[in-house]
Amino acid sequence: MFKFLNKRKGQSTLEYAVLIVIIIAALLAMNQYIKRGLQGRLKSSADDIGDQFSPGNTNVHRTVQTASNTAELFGMTSTGKSSVGVQTTSLLNREITKTNETSNIVNTQFEFYGN
Repeated sequence: MFKFLNKRKGQSTLEYAVLIVIIIAALLAMNQYIKRGLQGRLKSSADDIGDQFSPGNTNVHRTVQTASNTAELFGMTSTGKSSVGVQTTSLLNREITKTNETSNIVNTQFEFYGN
């Protein structure tokens, strides 16, 4: 009777060992897929940040246009009374500023990222 119990105990230990080996083998087989998934998420996050900036190899073209409409009165106060040496400036419309910027990275094969 004791021989039978010892055999069952060894059999269940062997079953656990085989189960652990199967789980480890499955994780090792999925290792490449897990790495690729994490790298893909990292790349998409970096792409969401925007283009990378390289001070030596980036050409930037920036165009700024500012427009405003003002009226200047010399010798008159804002209430319309005459006064010598007083200049009044008033903004008739809101000031509009338009900025267009384009940048591109050139010579990326010569880029140096440090040590």
